[in-house]
Amino acid sequence: MNFRMIGKFLSQILLLEAFFMIPAMLICLNDGELDVAACFLITIGTILVIAGTLYLFGRKANTSFFAREGMICVSGCWIAMSLLGCLPFYLSGQIPSYIDALFEIVSGFTTTGSSILSDVEALSRGLLFWRSFSHWIGGMGVLVLLLVFISAKNSNGFTLHLLRAESPGPSVGKLVPRMKKTATLLYVLYLVLTVLDFLFLVFGGMPVFDAVCTAVGTAGTGGFGIKNDSMASYSPYLQNVTTIFMLLFGVNFSCYYLLLIGNIRSFFKDEELKFYFFTVVSSIALIALNIRNIYATTEETVRHSAFQVATIITTSGFATTDFDLWPSSSKAILLCLMVIGACAGSTGGGMKCVRIILLLKSLKRSLRQTLYPNRVEVIQLNHSPVSEKVISSTNTYLIAYGGFVILSYLLVSFFDGHPPVTSFTAVLACFNNIGPGLEMVGPTQNFACFSVWSKLVLIMDMLAGRLEILPILLLFSPSTWKRT
Repeated sequence: MNFRMIGKFLSQILLLEAFFMIPAMLICLNDGELDVAACFLITIGTILVIAGTLYLFGRKANTSFFAREGMICVSGCWIAMSLLGCLPFYLSGQIPSYIDALFEIVSGFTTTGSSILSDVEALSRGLLFWRSFSHWIGGMGVLVLLLVFISAKNSNGFTLHLLRAESPGPSVGKLVPRMKKTATLLYVLYLVLTVLDFLFLVFGGMPVFDAVCTAVGTAGTGGFGIKNDSMASYSPYLQNVTTIFMLLFGVNFSCYYLLLIGNIRSFFKDEELKFYFFTVVSSIALIALNIRNIYATTEETVRHSAFQVATIITTSGFATTDFDLWPSSSKAILLCLMVIGACAGSTGGGMKCVRIILLLKSLKRSLRQTLYPNRVEVIQLNHSPVSEKVISSTNTYLIAYGGFVILSYLLVSFFDGHPPVTSFTAVLACFNNIGPGLEMVGPTQNFACFSVWSKLVLIMDMLAGRLEILPILLLFSPSTWKRT
């Protein structure tokens, strides 16, 4: 295990985290909240000391870097960022419990949006910004951002391992031949879409501070609102803009690259993209029909249906209405969307549409091979063969997914004994990085009702869901730490 190289990377990640805290500190200074600004300053100083120590430890590191180190580096960086990133909440006393503060920032970095706060508007504006901006940091992945700044000379041999460990989806490749250019292109697309969202929100009359927090939360598909009613008090125009951009950020960013290079035919023929939008449109239609008697007009019915479908399938977590009051069939559709999630290579969570497609095609192949045992059939995606290694990893992910959810549900039920729907949807919401669940963790409720032990389980769920399980599981595997 190349601990020195891991330490060197961890120091660079922590430096980025300290840098990203500066805008929140400046907002506090501008608002005259000197005590909260001091908490940010103390946190930044603590991070710099730790980062400096780690950099000295790893400054002469061997550059050998393999998949094992990539996985450990990613999971270690996310855990360290969370342990330190929650300090401003805790030191300021606005979230008195360290575990609660940790839950809140992990929910931010993993773009989950689940919260323990009952009065969000009581937070200072600096903490509100840091809380929302954590979505933007975690949405595309902080290690992907680090790859933008790594020189080509130093990046050979490990950048693909980092990208594979942090990026969502069954497989990760390069958009362009060099990894640094791939990471740069991803973040340019990410930034451009964020700015466009901000401009549309401001054009609709949303205050600048609200627009910034909403745009970065939408970009990361996180869903931390800065108002107690999330998006319910904003105008229909602003809700519709957020719906559209949530769906856009749920699209695989490789599809946007196809548009950039003028390959429009491949864009519209992408199987995952078609499956994604078919699922969205059909879910909106079914829910709108089911809830048509709840709202006064057809426009309001469709708007709320579209918003909730978009926020759930992209795992954003915003809300415009209390969908926990909807009929059971509508809530069942939303539960299915929680599991399906957005596209691979997007900022959304869940199992990912491409995995659902591969699992369905794998099932279809198995049925055919049962009827015709000697039949040889290769699974294809977008008219290209899918390697058996990807099929195997997809099946492995499904097993790990089911095992993680079941174990977490059993633990949370054991620790707290809340109603089954509450415990199960809380686990689903955290593991799939959704945000709200149903009943006691519905869109108008929060996660404060859980004990410390349950919150620790849910924190692990959020991290495992964001990092696609394996990087977290490998931390607990003895073979990971053996010398080779």
